[in-house]
Amino acid sequence: MLVFFVIVIILALIYLDDKLGRIVFQDKNKKIVYPRRQSDISFFINGKHLFSDYFAEIRQAKHHIHILFYIIKNDETSQPFFQLLKQKAKEGVQIRILVDWVGSFGLPKSLIRSLKASGIEFAYTYKPRFPFFFYWLNRRNHRKITVIDGKIGYIGGFNIGREYVGKDPNFGEWRDYHLKITGEGVHDLQTQFLRDWEEATNTAIAKAEYFPPLQAGAIAHQFVAKDGHALEQQIIDVIDQAKKEIIIGSPYFIPSRSVMNALLDALRRGVNVTVLVPLKADHLFVKEAAYPYFYHLLKAGARIYRFYQGFYHAKTIVIDEQWCDISTANFDKRSLFFNSEINCYIFDRGFTREVKKAIERDLARSEQMTLDFWKKRTLWERGKESISTLLSAWL
Repeated sequence: MLVFFVIVIILALIYLDDKLGRIVFQDKNKKIVYPRRQSDISFFINGKHLFSDYFAEIRQAKHHIHILFYIIKNDETSQPFFQLLKQKAKEGVQIRILVDWVGSFGLPKSLIRSLKASGIEFAYTYKPRFPFFFYWLNRRNHRKITVIDGKIGYIGGFNIGREYVGKDPNFGEWRDYHLKITGEGVHDLQTQFLRDWEEATNTAIAKAEYFPPLQAGAIAHQFVAKDGHALEQQIIDVIDQAKKEIIIGSPYFIPSRSVMNALLDALRRGVNVTVLVPLKADHLFVKEAAYPYFYHLLKAGARIYRFYQGFYHAKTIVIDEQWCDISTANFDKRSLFFNSEINCYIFDRGFTREVKKAIERDLARSEQMTLDFWKKRTLWERGKESISTLLSAWL
């Protein structure tokens, strides 16, 4: 009995710590809407192709390389990455690496010391601290941004590690979507990186040299960055705009009640809703946490697919074949309310069709979920679903 009360007290303190932290720091839950831009945009769906291009551009860097990832692993894939950055630092290129404290927790201190000894600046975002330790532990900078010489930018779902190039046998092929930006939009990626760097290090960087003149590209787009809760209304507004079709791709599907209601409203007004998620899970309980939402969507007429040929990690929304969103944000409560994320809205029908074709190829390697399948879940699956429902806000 004593153990039970101790556990209850600890959980209550954690809840209170998180709740009070959110109240005290609610002014930090901001949304930054950047101007509409014109850029040239390349679309990557394969880690090997992305990182071949990414490494090639880093090798050509002359002035600076700014890197922000949620996860950088210490493995056989990341080692060439670190060695390349050390070589560029030796050549006189300014390099700053920013990673999330929780996401990249496994990086050894010896590695970080070696990076700094090479002249590379390194920092963590959202390191837990007192007061409100658990609040800060629950915050994540989930953005993935790279800016090279202020002229080339990358954003999307890929991190740095062996699984992202399909080398982890537990996942197999890693399906993700990532963008390479050249043109006006790079200024906004640079601005966001410098904001995040200043917040993490309390160091403002002289900005003029990091913003070279850029020419307009062919594709209209807009970046929207947010910290904390600001993404929920943004997603609802996107759903409410749809007239014919909504396609959602996400590794995790745990929407808020308001977002779920917006999807059900879209189905009631005749909009076709398709959801693509992975069959495998890369975190405990996240797959089961989606099942209650799937049931209501299936009943309302939505189509739900589970990607079986590897792991599906892309974060995308396609609306009416008119425009699409490629982002770092998952379709879950963590991204809606806790994480720092960045979305790229692309207002180009040709590019949107390219994204939709990629999704259709992934749908062809997916199984469609049915209500009959949902009803035949095992007792073990139902038990995990009950637990995951209680934990869904923190998954």
